[in-house]
Parts: sequence; structure tokens; C-alpha cells
Amino acid sequence: MTDALNAIHDFLPCRTPRRWIENALANQDLMLVDHAHCEKKAASTALSLMYRYVDNTDLLNKMSRLAREELRHFEQVLAIMGKRGVRYDHLTPARYAAGLRKEVRAEDPGRLVDVLIVGAIIEARSCERFAALAPHLDAELADFYTGLLKSEARHYRDYLKLAEQAAKGRVDDRIETFLDLERQLIELPDTQFRFHSGPV
Repeated sequence: MTDALNAIHDFLPCRTPRRWIENALANQDLMLVDHAHCEKKAASTALSLMYRYVDNTDLLNKMSRLAREELRHFEQVLAIMGKRGVRYDHLTPARYAAGLRKEVRAEDPGRLVDVLIVGAIIEARSCERFAALAPHLDAELADFYTGLLKSEARHYRDYLKLAEQAAKGRVDDRIETFLDLERQLIELPDTQFRFHSGPV
């Protein structure tokens, strides 16, 4: 797993700020609720891609697997929350995903390429944050988050591979566009704590 995590650290434009980790440790119930929402949204994104791009067999297979894994993670987060007496409820969304998606092109194949790149960045950031948090958490949560690293890293790689296939070549310029935006969303102060927020 070390090699995969190193690759993600090399890919992302910055590490999670220490202040965000402090926010997370001080708001663990809220972190779990938002984590559950993130897993559900990830499954929904994968299913949406499957419905929109029905002729892309490689995408269909990878997104089907991804959706199943994300829903399994959602169930696992709910189970942890249940044991801790944390209620699953509605939350206003973070600025993060919407902030990344504002640069997505409107027409295909550019739209598909950009959506897949955004998916890769979100999965990579999730993996990076699980690894950053794990050493500071209780044994149950640390084991759970460490256990998620492998699948999140694979999801990141799958999204990038699919983006290159959709573009029929390298997508470095588009990746840089979104990574520049991601750095701002991660490093600049945020108004509310969420799993993918900036520091509050």
C-alpha cells in the first residue's frame, strides 16, 4: 500500500492541512455522517456514468464494481455510526465537489474526460485523508480507514485510466487545471467542516 499512497501523494497538489485534521478529530461524529454521504454520492456518480455511457464496456464494468464497493463502504460507515449512537441525517454539501465540477466541459467527449478526472481527484484525496487521519483515531476507526486505502487507490487509478481512454490520449493539461482548483479548495479557509472541506 505504501507505493500506492506515495503515488497519490505525488499526484495531489498538496497534503491535507494540519488544521483540517484537528477539525476532524474535534468533529468525529460529523465526519462520520459526511463520510457516509460521500460514499453514497460516489456510488451515485458511478451509476450515473453507467446510465449515460451505455456503449462503453470498460467504463460499465469498472463503475459497476466501484458502485458496489462504495455502497458496501456506506453500509460499513452506517454500522460504525450505529454502534456509536451517531444519527445519519441530511447535511449541506461541501464546496469541494461542486467547486471541482464547475470546470467540467458541457459537451462530450470533454465532459466525460473531465468528470472522470474529477472522480480520480476525489478518490485520491479521500485516500490521502484516510491515511492522514488513521494514526490519530481509535483502533476501530483507524482499522476501518486503513482498510479503505486499497480500494480508494484503485478507484483513483481506474478513473484516470478511463479518462485517458475517453480522451484517446494523455490528459495532463486537464488534470493540471483541476489540480490547481483542488489546491485552493483544500488549502483556503472554509466555512464549514466536511470530509472534503478546507480548514475551518
